[in-house]
Amino acid sequence: MGRTYDAVPDHLGQWMVDQPVYFVATAPLAADGHVNVSPKGDDTFRVVSPREVAYLDLTGSGAETIAHLRENGRLTVMFCSFGPSPTIVRLYGRGRIVLPGEDRWDELIARFPARTGARSVITLAVDRVSTSCGYSVPLMDLVGPRDVLTEWADGKGPEALEAYRAQKNAASIDGLPALG
Repeated sequence: MGRTYDAVPDHLGQWMVDQPVYFVATAPLAADGHVNVSPKGDDTFRVVSPREVAYLDLTGSGAETIAHLRENGRLTVMFCSFGPSPTIVRLYGRGRIVLPGEDRWDELIARFPARTGARSVITLAVDRVSTSCGYSVPLMDLVGPRDVLTEWADGKGPEALEAYRAQKNAASIDGLPALG
């Protein structure tokens, strides 16, 4: 049976960190705007406290989450087990973007492995945690991490990544400002 909490309980904190993939969901305020769901993984999630979690945001082809958080702050993070325990956990709350040089950047970035492609840390002020069964989620075996994004970012280097973000991450697909 599903349960609801107002903070991350101890028994779920490490379980979430141990999951190889999780998903973040955001949406703009406009009724005709695009809802965004992004898969994340590769040791990028941390529980900061029972009321705050964070993930390392890596340079990618879009910046929907950043744009939506700038507009309205709504963020949901979902974990689902593909292993023997059929568990789904959703975290709800207000998200915040922390960019290099801003308050808390040094504190937060130190929680993650060094990554050339890191463009921000996204924090979530948790106000609701819910669990549900994952009875229909398939059992799957993890083959291993995918290093393509890390290799791509390392190959570009800091200056080229900055130019890439200026070109590709300035606005959302709906035209909301992101990293511009």
